[in-house]
Amino acid sequence: MAFLNDSEKRRIQQAIEAAETQIDGELVTIIASVSDTYRYVPTMWAGLITLLAPWLMLLVAPAISLVEALIIQSAVFLGVLLLCHWQPVKMALIPQALKRQRASRLAREQFFHRGLYRTPNHNTVLLFVSVAERYVEIVADQGIGDRVAEACWRDIVAAFTDRVSQGHIAEGFLVAIGECARRMAEHYPATGAKANVLADRLIEI
Repeated sequence: MAFLNDSEKRRIQQAIEAAETQIDGELVTIIASVSDTYRYVPTMWAGLITLLAPWLMLLVAPAISLVEALIIQSAVFLGVLLLCHWQPVKMALIPQALKRQRASRLAREQFFHRGLYRTPNHNTVLLFVSVAERYVEIVADQGIGDRVAEACWRDIVAAFTDRVSQGHIAEGFLVAIGECARRMAEHYPATGAKANVLADRLIEI
């Protein structure tokens, strides 16, 4: 994934390792290239535009034969289908609300699929980033979620996205990790007895 280079990933891993020395909890980071295949999007748009093609042909060339019209219609369908399979075009055609919904769903799926809810005090925090959707979310387990206001997590996300928009992607991760650790340490400071059971590296999916 070109979003981060190897050096930046190492810095993020070191930041997570350092953060977890301050807390009696788990901090996990996941970055997804895309949160859904959106397979139906190219077909939907190709079908829609193909349905409109005959009306346009009637206006431009009313004397066109049926065979020619069918050939053009088929070519339009295939052309639009291929164009809409190109990731930048496909993502541009998807409503922002749907992209947020799919990315948020994947964040929660990862939280449960990876067993992040199994820590004894339910004090795991997941920093989730989906690149294609330009989506960032912090998912906190119940133990820490009951102690830290949702607005605090939103502020961390806002600071992260602000840095990313300026091109400082790795810096955004580092600051977010540090802030998450600070919030967690206020309620679950390090005791020295914690077993590190979850990955400290940046997980890529």
